[in-house]
Amino acid sequence: MPNCKSIYEPREDSILLEKYVKKYAKGYVLDIGTGSGIQAISVAKNKNVNSVLALDVQKEVVEYCKKNIKNKKIKFLVSDLFENVNGKFDTIIFNPPYLPEDIKVKDLTFEGGKKGYEVIEKFLNKANNFLKTNGIILIIFSSLTKKEKIDEFIQNNLLESVLLDKKHIFFEDLYVYKINKSQILKKIEKKNVKSIKYFSKGRRGFIFVGNYKNKKVAIKTKRPDSKAIDRIKNEINFLKILNRKNIGPKLFFSGEDFLIYEFIDGNFIIDYLKYNEKEKIKKVLRNIFEELFLMDKLKINKEEMSHPQKHIIINKKHKPVLIDFERSHYTLKPGNVTQFSNFLISNNILNILKNKKIIINKNKIIHAAKKYKKNQTKNNFNNILKTINN
Repeated sequence: MPNCKSIYEPREDSILLEKYVKKYAKGYVLDIGTGSGIQAISVAKNKNVNSVLALDVQKEVVEYCKKNIKNKKIKFLVSDLFENVNGKFDTIIFNPPYLPEDIKVKDLTFEGGKKGYEVIEKFLNKANNFLKTNGIILIIFSSLTKKEKIDEFIQNNLLESVLLDKKHIFFEDLYVYKINKSQILKKIEKKNVKSIKYFSKGRRGFIFVGNYKNKKVAIKTKRPDSKAIDRIKNEINFLKILNRKNIGPKLFFSGEDFLIYEFIDGNFIIDYLKYNEKEKIKKVLRNIFEELFLMDKLKINKEEMSHPQKHIIINKKHKPVLIDFERSHYTLKPGNVTQFSNFLISNNILNILKNKKIIINKNKIIHAAKKYKKNQTKNNFNNILKTINN
């Protein structure tokens, strides 16, 4: 270990991380939370390292390091994680604070937030934007931080990890991870999608958001734990077909295991019904029915239209957009219109519409939907629309 006395003496975690920093660090290196400077000094001695940018959130730490560590490869900078950083790096080193708040250390170098993992989560949510395509992250954390949460954050950011070491010290286990970009992330970034970050997850997929040609886009990938087969491929195929009819979000491009499409900024249907005016709501409902009728004519069954709470977004221009086509399939008797009719006559929706002075006769819409189900003609479809009062 280099001789690098500081206001923070290197502890067991720093010494363990240093072992793998020496082995794997390369190119342009970013050392976050440099503290004693132990990692910066170690990598600067490596002939495969071009330069080291060493950061710390505490000004006095940076000033101490500048005064006491002299190496032309190393530059010290005050920064809260990536706050004052530009560019991308081949190696990012992070020995984060990871103790939960209830341990009462009250020290930035140890305390990682209320649960202990908040600082690491914040770091991983931004790391992609500062890591080169084939770059690596070397990080150490404690079992007190909850390993399963760290694994979740890694997965949520389209990253992959390898456990390099595990060491038991006193009342905790220390884990050293080497993290890199997943193949899916590399493919997406190759398409010039930038600022990718986790957004949400469903039963079968993850949704990320990013920026593509100055447009906000949604990125869908399959969940590793999902047993569904070919759902991404299925959604891509049907979205291409339906986009020709101006149905669904615009698909920009796709791969075998991901698709990237227009991000719809708006409200899910129930929220829209609650907070908008009568005439706007009636127009939106008619537009939804028109799209569903068109899908029926195409013999495409979307599924989920009896419970479309998370499958219809109304954008800021009051245009409804159907989303999530992974379960879509061809059938001789599609039920998109009848399913949505069932949704409208649920007690909750009838009450919401009644508050907006939109009265739907339940018996009439049931009768009209039954006739339509037997014979999906334009005339029978129009009879369903008539049940939404003028």
